[in-house]
Amino acid sequence: MKHLLVALCLMVASSTFAQIAQLDNLGLSLIPSPKECTVKSAKLNKLKDCRIVKHATLHGDDEYGLSIRRGKATIWGNEAWARQTLRQLTDANGCVPDVEIHDWASYPIRGFMHDTGRNYQTLDMLKRTIDAMSLYRLNMFHWHLTDRPSWRIECRCFPQLNDPKYQRRGRDEGKFYTYNEIRELCAYARERGITVIPEIDMPGHSESFTAAMGFTMQSKQGMEALSKCLDEFLEEIPASLCPYIHVGSDEVHVDDPEGFARWAQGYVTSRGRIAMVWDPGLPVMPGTIRQIWNGGAESNAKAIARPERYVDSFVGYLNYYDPNLFSMRAFQHKACGQEVPDTAKALGGILCLWNDVRVDDKSRIALHNGMVNGMMAFAERFWNGGAGGSSMPDENLYPDPATPDGKALAQFERRMSSHRDRFFAADDIRWVANAHIAWDIALGDKTVKAWGGAIDLDILCQTSGVKPDALREAVATTYINVPADTVVTAWLGFDTPARSDRMSTGIGQQYRWENDGLITVNGTAVWPSEPWKQPCAYCYPFHTWGRAQEEEPFTDEQLYWMRQPVKLNLKQGINRIEITIPHAFRGQRWGFGFIPMRINEKGMAVEAGI
Repeated sequence: MKHLLVALCLMVASSTFAQIAQLDNLGLSLIPSPKECTVKSAKLNKLKDCRIVKHATLHGDDEYGLSIRRGKATIWGNEAWARQTLRQLTDANGCVPDVEIHDWASYPIRGFMHDTGRNYQTLDMLKRTIDAMSLYRLNMFHWHLTDRPSWRIECRCFPQLNDPKYQRRGRDEGKFYTYNEIRELCAYARERGITVIPEIDMPGHSESFTAAMGFTMQSKQGMEALSKCLDEFLEEIPASLCPYIHVGSDEVHVDDPEGFARWAQGYVTSRGRIAMVWDPGLPVMPGTIRQIWNGGAESNAKAIARPERYVDSFVGYLNYYDPNLFSMRAFQHKACGQEVPDTAKALGGILCLWNDVRVDDKSRIALHNGMVNGMMAFAERFWNGGAGGSSMPDENLYPDPATPDGKALAQFERRMSSHRDRFFAADDIRWVANAHIAWDIALGDKTVKAWGGAIDLDILCQTSGVKPDALREAVATTYINVPADTVVTAWLGFDTPARSDRMSTGIGQQYRWENDGLITVNGTAVWPSEPWKQPCAYCYPFHTWGRAQEEEPFTDEQLYWMRQPVKLNLKQGINRIEITIPHAFRGQRWGFGFIPMRINEKGMAVEAGI
């Protein structure tokens, strides 16, 4: 009987997969993909109306149904998600196919976190983030409101917390969110199916609090002051808007860790809210939800085995990875460490975007960190659970395109490309499908196969039995076959610094590549397409957390996907592309990016078509 049920499930999944592929062929790709989908007719009709009906639900608050017949839509269950699916099924002419969809989430928490404690963002910026989240059925906005540079919450009981003189210079001093603004954003999010989780980090990341108050959070005076701050916040922001309160608690030494943890989490829960904390962090009290952030597989295996409920943030941080690589990584990630979703303890995941480094132009944060494309892959994984690349030894390695995992990733990339072109502008997203690129990479005396446009050489070495610190360089070779002489453009990068850390080789010498990298096409060297504005700047072979260098904002030219693409002159037939990537210093985040692309009529980077 068990084998029969498994076979039936596989048949249903295969059938749904084929139906979703039909929508892909119509240019109406869905992200996340629905669990049950039947295309009744590929003929498109003008969308005439949409009515809401009552229907019993069995799969939680996210469950919804959508039926479209000759342009008339009927929805039931979660109206926000049904309407977003309807939006994705509507073409540029306002036409829709005949389709039946029944869908629900595998995990109840699918969140996104923005750190505005370090870099303030306007309400309009945050609303645009909420809009993107809603499109992909992410239902929790984790709002990191306080950090080392500033306290971003209006505080009437201690107005000095909002006084710019106690905040870090250059970090949007004096900017904070009034209670009216916080309520406004919470209501805006709620209308779009999203709950806001405010985070007040206690007692860590609190230098501005200490400067303003004259004592630390963990002191007796600090806890008394925090009690008043929390009372004010909880009175102004009701549980109906914010049922969860995140109290941080990570990366801090506390004289009495258990005592402070019990007090902070108990204070929140005693006032009818659900407490959340970072893990690793201070001790976790019964009923508190852990947000696991450590990237180490072994430590996280131990963390998820503990009895408390948790959410998965070990999927990784957007700011840490090459955005092209991260989208693949998120798609391959095993959500909550589970093959099959089990929500007894595992509640889902929260995707995080941290900018420790000061940001001058906040409108570039999404582009610099690949926010939109990262959201797409994260939403797919945590809506449906499981993993998209379980055959790979590490989530940072692209699968062979010929394998089932590789084919699944390629199909998902096609959906991402469709969404990029349909729903976003060039200033929203810089991502191009890249999983198909095949490499032979020489790691010293050993040559290994690799795939994808963004290669993590540290991980490739580790999984190939090579010590990266023993190597001075790696040499990667790929081939491009074209039917006639042509010019192809490509994003090319030899260093991808984490946007939370300035450690990198910086910008190259004038007319040379960063990290002294080299690319040749059929033996001829290719150099940057335009002169550097800041040649040789930002070379920091050390971590910059807490140092002056942390206040130097990233510019577009240090991030290869933000730059003008380089031109490659290709000859008819097979062309050899060879890329040499030096290993500059111990601890370098060693890797490279090579993404063939072109600019379309909208000014957006899209697939090169080769």
